[in-house]
Amino acid sequence: MTDSARRDGPDTNGAGKKPRVQTTEGKDKHSCLQMREVSGKTHERLIADLMGEGVASNAWTTKRFVKPEFGDVSLTDMVGSLRDSGKAINRNDMAAAERMLYAQGVALNAMFGEMARISQANLFKNVDAADRYMRLALKAQAQSRMTVETLAAIKNPPAVFARQANFASGHQQVNNGGAPPAQEASRARESKSSPSKLLEEHDVERMDTGTKGTAGGAHPHMASVGKVDRANN
Repeated sequence: MTDSARRDGPDTNGAGKKPRVQTTEGKDKHSCLQMREVSGKTHERLIADLMGEGVASNAWTTKRFVKPEFGDVSLTDMVGSLRDSGKAINRNDMAAAERMLYAQGVALNAMFGEMARISQANLFKNVDAADRYMRLALKAQAQSRMTVETLAAIKNPPAVFARQANFASGHQQVNNGGAPPAQEASRARESKSSPSKLLEEHDVERMDTGTKGTAGGAHPHMASVGKVDRANN
């Protein structure tokens, strides 16, 4: 590894120090991110692509946070692992993401149990501390529930029914709800023809539209007015 192929910066053994990037194969994979040279791209462009992709920076953040428990993890191997997992997600293979969400749900549930235990221990000694720890416990419980809901949504995505209209061929009617137009038309025809069917099935007297008949003797007060009773004018 030559000096021209390495980005200037201090070693990465301590916290807060910057990682180094090299484009040739080297021995130190923990503090140096090894990259393969690409034809037509400069060393600065390769670094810019890494930063734009976001995998290298997140790998460096993960490396710093897991160091107290897992030691000095190789930065180059971490980037390679994240890239492989990202390619699997691009292929719609969500197995790694599902395992991560499940593990996070379990960890958050463990946080809830521990915070609730500390809250109960301080309940009769320090009410303020008990309240603070109980709030933290409920937050962890809520985050665990949301993680499980996210995992369930990935495994069983909700079905979305949408209707689209193609207006390229002229004016069209868009029905966002209810029955289709054909069913609506058939229902309208049935409702219009139903009264005539009822009249045919039942013995109903129809209105007589013929000439007026003479008044009968049963109702003499309804008889027509005679000539003598008419007004002079």
